[in-house]
Amino acid sequence: MAVLPPHGTIKVGIPCLYRSQVLPFLAPLTTIRRASGLSKSLKNSKNSKTREAPTKKTKVRTDFKRDDLKNAMQFSLCDAMRYIRAFEVGRQPTSSKYELHVSLKSLKNGPVVRNRLRLSNPVDTSQRICVICPPGSQIAAAAIRAGASLVGEETVFDAVKEGRIEFKRCICHSDSLQKLSKANLGRILGPKGLMPSTKTGTVVKDVASSVRTMIGGSEYRERLGVVRMAVGQLGFTPEQMQQNIKEFMGGLKKDIALLSEKISKEIHKVVLSSTNSPGFTLNGDFKSPTSVSTRELAII
Repeated sequence: MAVLPPHGTIKVGIPCLYRSQVLPFLAPLTTIRRASGLSKSLKNSKNSKTREAPTKKTKVRTDFKRDDLKNAMQFSLCDAMRYIRAFEVGRQPTSSKYELHVSLKSLKNGPVVRNRLRLSNPVDTSQRICVICPPGSQIAAAAIRAGASLVGEETVFDAVKEGRIEFKRCICHSDSLQKLSKANLGRILGPKGLMPSTKTGTVVKDVASSVRTMIGGSEYRERLGVVRMAVGQLGFTPEQMQQNIKEFMGGLKKDIALLSEKISKEIHKVVLSSTNSPGFTLNGDFKSPTSVSTRELAII
């Protein structure tokens, strides 16, 4: 016999149960739901704790990292030249260059060292120099005698605008500076580092002397705490290399001394390499007890 519902409605074929009879069957389901809800809340609380955990801040280096030279292999100048020439076998004496790399202990955001130096034994004597000055004048004649390969004003401007830049250095006379600025060549020569300016010392009055110093001269600039410059050709003798290295290091030390007292720069390491060889750290000596004679190194 079917149990009547509270409101007196009868559904045939479906037994009606009271609330007291239904709750015992649903009790296990409610406990499972509550347990799963508690586990989720515990997981979320654990994740929030792990996310809120403070992370350790790494200190940013303000200077360039340098290696320790206590256990590093170091060579004398003659030994380094001997090993470098072994890597340059079969090369022309003038095709490969000796390069000096000077690592500095310096700040990353500090000022850089930059200058131009003419060595006693020039490394590159085939530089084409352009001089912007009034054509047909005494200034142009003096520049040609000093070794300039291109002289003039409008002819130079037209050649640059057409894309014919057949020179490696450019000097401007102070009288032609106004015409140079009107020609608007900065967007062409500027990215190539050829635009004359007073800051770089390429706008001068004595053009002839500037051309003489540029022929055979070399530029160096600090990049990422390292100063690089070509100091010799493969056919140079050890004595010529020693003279060029001394002049370069002397000029570099003077440039460092001219900086402010608040800025500290120190020479950390000097490395000699060539076009096709690895670098060899120099120890400051000219020869070692096991070095070959300088006469043998002078012969290629």
